[in-house]
Amino acid sequence: MSVYRTLTLEISGRVAVVTFRRADQLNAMNRLMQSEITELFEALSQDDSVGAIVVTGEGRGFMAGADIKEYAAQTAVEFDAFQAAGTRMYAAVENNRKPVIAAVNGFALGGGMELVLCCDIVIANQFAKLGLPEIKLGLVPGGGGTQRSVQKLGRNRANFLLMTGAIVPASEFVGAGLVNEIVDAERLMPRALELAGMIAAEPAAAIEGLKALTAHAVSGDLADGLAMERDVLGGLYRSETGQRRVKEFAEKSATRPKAAK
Repeated sequence: MSVYRTLTLEISGRVAVVTFRRADQLNAMNRLMQSEITELFEALSQDDSVGAIVVTGEGRGFMAGADIKEYAAQTAVEFDAFQAAGTRMYAAVENNRKPVIAAVNGFALGGGMELVLCCDIVIANQFAKLGLPEIKLGLVPGGGGTQRSVQKLGRNRANFLLMTGAIVPASEFVGAGLVNEIVDAERLMPRALELAGMIAAEPAAAIEGLKALTAHAVSGDLADGLAMERDVLGGLYRSETGQRRVKEFAEKSATRPKAAK
């Protein structure tokens, strides 16, 4: 893979760790960073040696939105191109074949929260804060924040964030279902890596099938989703791994002592 200037990639076993490396800017996203995120996540999606991805930020920020200094200097044409490229970047995360776990270590604001909204599992430390503060610039989110926040939080919670620009502790999103766990800062990466390793150890076809099925459940109708579920399950049942695991489980069950009546 390429050598990157705004992020790093580390691979351990079947887990890839992507770390944003603009700590002096709270990992604010400029055009270079945007293109590198897209390139890397598209490559990881096609890498069969990777089973799960953890994404985090260096320093006190996960990602503090777009780099406003660069943002302010863009022409209208450059601005439109940046937004179009952002659509591809977020899709590279959300539609990645591999589960993406966000390890939110600090501020995830604007485009940073939009990236969190694209992830499959979210672990945050006790200092993490999330928000969509674009209204403070007289703008609205442009990376899917208005749509994905409603999908994952419900319309009223999304309206509160979008219309007030509030920056909210990550712990407040646990009840809403966006954040899965809050852990102490020193436990953030170990916990994210533990989950990623657990997921990556399972059959890739089953994990990819589950990701596709739950994504469909958000946006598709129930009948289509049930048909898709049956198709995925049928293929997995007929696979070598599926057949072996089912038979092993049945054999173990047969040797267990019967419960007394």
